[in-house]
Amino acid sequence: MTFLRSFLGAKQIMRRRESSSSASSTPRGFMAVYVGENDQKRKRYVVPVSYLNQPLFQELLSKSEEEFGFDHPTGGLTIPCHESLFFTVTSQIR
Repeated sequence: MTFLRSFLGAKQIMRRRESSSSASSTPRGFMAVYVGENDQKRKRYVVPVSYLNQPLFQELLSKSEEEFGFDHPTGGLTIPCHESLFFTVTSQIR
């Protein structure tokens, strides 16, 4: 039950955007990230910029750097992991 609450809490923090939109539609203090293991399954999420300082989120960023370097195919920050891992990490940051 605790996992379910954490999972739902993480989903509330992140504002999922189905369509890819411009950076100007991302609220101040937030950033867009694309999460998924391949191009067809990537989804856009908006997360607080404060996540950049969190060690768990930095681990996801390291994985992204290993795979893409600084050349992200979507034009935004791409995190190559399964959505459930992303939700787990972001729920632990809260």
